Amino acid sequence: MSPLPEVVRVLQFEGPFRATRVTVHPVLLQDPQGPMLVDTGLPGQVDTLRQLLAEHGIQLAQLRWLVLTHQDLDHIGNAPQVASESGAQVCAHAEDAPFIEGHRLLLKLSVQRLASLPPEARAFFQQWAHHPPRVRVSRYLQDGERLPTAGGIRVVYTPGHTPGHLSLYLEAHRVLLAGDALVVADGQLQGPRPEVTLNMEEALRSVAKLAALEPEYVVCYHGGVFGPGAAARLREIAAQAK
Repeated sequence: MSPLPEVVRVLQFEGPFRATRVTVHPVLLQDPQGPMLVDTGLPGQVDTLRQLLAEHGIQLAQLRWLVLTHQDLDHIGNAPQVASESGAQVCAHAEDAPFIEGHRLLLKLSVQRLASLPPEARAFFQQWAHHPPRVRVSRYLQDGERLPTAGGIRVVYTPGHTPGHLSLYLEAHRVLLAGDALVVADGQLQGPRPEVTLNMEEALRSVAKLAALEPEYVVCYHGGVFGPGAAARLREIAAQAK
């Protein structure tokens, strides 16, 4: 049984290529005002996403909010289908919106960055480099903004991984949705991964910002749930980064 409150449902599925497994954790937030989905997985996995939502009694058409924590392909991959089937309000930070909307090429899909990937993974990402999924952002989220769902959600601007990376803090439940600002690896909460972080100095400042929230649980897109006791571990990570 999940230690998280009933309002938080952490989904899990693997990437569509075999050689390099990428396990992702979109989050479904259930609320009487309408459910919210946070991130969507890699392109081509909307049927998997649809099935996982159905296991929690939610259809795509019921989604009221779609929050994209940032522009990376494994987060926005199924956003166009989710938005078109649900009519959900698509939310992101203004810094990453031009990439999500397709006005600019995704920053992580450069030839230089893809060259370091194993062949099968590289081939998968290359096919999306110049024609990535595109979806119109209907609402720009700002640092400190409160969203009136799931008991109240505080938007936390956490740049570094990308220029417009966002985290979400469920204040009433002390649950932090950290996106890629943090990871869980080998059962331990860890700081941002340098190899996929565009601005490490900025990312570490974002970690300190998250530590100040003192969450009891952290949900990372890569690695899943860490807690209880996340606040103490976050303080350790922030202190080591100084």
